[in-house]
Amino acid sequence: MADILIAEDEPIARENLEHVLRREGYSVTAVEDGNAALSELKQREFDLILTDLRMKPIDGMEVLEKSKALYPETEVIVITGYAAVTSAVEAMQKGAYYYLAKPYEIDEMRHLVRQAMEKRALRKEIRDLKRQKQPSEFPLLIGNCCGMQEMKKIILQVAPTDCNVLILGETGTGKELVAKTIHQLSLRAEHRFLAVNCGAFNEELLANELFGHEREAFTGAKGIKKGLLEAAAGGTILLDEIGDMPLAMQVKLLRVLQERTFLRVGGTEDISVDIRILAATNKDLKEEVEQGRFRQDLFYRLNVITLVVPRLADRQDDILLLSRHLLKKIASEQGKRIESLSDAFTEILLSYEFPGNVRELQNILERAVTLANGPTLEAHHLPADLRKFAGRVQRPPERLLTLEENERDYIQWVLGQVNGNKTKAAELLNIDRVSLWRKLKRYRIE
Repeated sequence: MADILIAEDEPIARENLEHVLRREGYSVTAVEDGNAALSELKQREFDLILTDLRMKPIDGMEVLEKSKALYPETEVIVITGYAAVTSAVEAMQKGAYYYLAKPYEIDEMRHLVRQAMEKRALRKEIRDLKRQKQPSEFPLLIGNCCGMQEMKKIILQVAPTDCNVLILGETGTGKELVAKTIHQLSLRAEHRFLAVNCGAFNEELLANELFGHEREAFTGAKGIKKGLLEAAAGGTILLDEIGDMPLAMQVKLLRVLQERTFLRVGGTEDISVDIRILAATNKDLKEEVEQGRFRQDLFYRLNVITLVVPRLADRQDDILLLSRHLLKKIASEQGKRIESLSDAFTEILLSYEFPGNVRELQNILERAVTLANGPTLEAHHLPADLRKFAGRVQRPPERLLTLEENERDYIQWVLGQVNGNKTKAAELLNIDRVSLWRKLKRYRIE
């Protein structure tokens, strides 16, 4: 049963229209002005809105704008006894389904309502089909570890919705890639994805970047500039490093999340925007709230769904998978035919903890590809501070080693680290040179 909202300040016209539509089988809510209509819209979504154009203090055009900002798929028919070409054009530009002049025939109204409902039903059917055909692969997110699999599962559930998502993770883990994946798997994928680093701007510059400005809003503002919120209309915007956003800007962002409206810098008129907002940070926002550096109400608004991107150190099984993927990409960009990683190169990667996460791995591979001339990346293509990790990779033994076997292997490893220098090896082992000589003879180590 379609749910219809009628906003009409003429009692007789409102009652007649309500009666006709109820007889058609629709669920109808009828209110006397624009204020009451907006109150209803804050409570729930309607399939169709029939609004009179001239009402006080809020007219039908504002009801149209607010409804489209809150519920873009709700159809709106604007009705007026003062039909004019300019207002008709304005209504259609703002998303009205139809502009109907009074007096109208009841059959004409029935037909328009039926058509509007058919259009909405068709859009819903297309949306449902898209969800059914939702891709199960993640071209941007490489990795099969437990943490990645769990995150991908949640992404598939939340991507088709418009709920707010907070993405947490250390620097370099790929938080922006997670946001892009959510966008690509959403119903907004055909529109733009934009990211802004909230920590890169002060309050004034960030406001200008997000909201834009009006002509002469400040010295040098010679014309109107649209901000990123308007530029990404219909799509998705990522507020990266939101934990660094100034408190005054947090208040303005809260209004955008609640009302889906904002003011340009120097502006006085609300601008409605249909956009999905994602946020990311490497900070503990709960602690930031406790310290008074982040607004609690904004935190709860953002924290509807939380995704935690695992550290690369916790994804050792994914290191080689990521390395091969990045190698193919980087080699192609540099015009080189490098197809493999040597065993020594691989061993060092698996021994390293990557404090810079995936971003550091990518930088390491870019350096290695730049230095390499052959088809394989070798250990000497790695930075010197990484080569010291050679031989530290831990592999599960086929059987438990004896104490003597462990000692023999450890002595061999220490000798390898000091290039066979027995004096240095003895110092590292905290034994004298004679004791080392005896152990070498006992274990037949050359």
